[in-house]
Amino acid sequence: MKLDDLKPNEGAKHRKKRVGRGLAAGQGKTAGKGTKGQSVRQGAGGALYRQGGNLPFYRRLPFMRGEGFTPPNRVEFNEVNLSMLERFDGSVEITPEVLAEANLLSKKKNPVVILGNGEIDRAYKLKVHRITKGAREKIEAAGGSVEIIG
Repeated sequence: MKLDDLKPNEGAKHRKKRVGRGLAAGQGKTAGKGTKGQSVRQGAGGALYRQGGNLPFYRRLPFMRGEGFTPPNRVEFNEVNLSMLERFDGSVEITPEVLAEANLLSKKKNPVVILGNGEIDRAYKLKVHRITKGAREKIEAAGGSVEIIG
């Protein structure tokens, strides 16, 4: 098989229907829209909120704020992987302030969670808001300690 042998599957490509180009074309005169009425006019069909007396579609849906539904009181964490901690030596106590100085946090006001992606070989002393079980095991196996802050 060569590049010049390649072609699309049967039926995958077809010409665009050109409407309103004469009777012989099969879609001439009214261009497939029938005669007269709202559906013939330009911009026809109306919007979702025009339904001739029915309860509009968007009001039939359950009430949601914004795109989909996000709980208003959810907590967004700054995620820090173990592999990101390699830049610190073992003598430094790692707190959210230290991580912020090292530009590892996207939003400094959000709490910090330590994730277990990566390996460590130094004994780190961490003070963070949350930590995963796998990350805690790796830190304690390396001789470090973890303190959860409010």
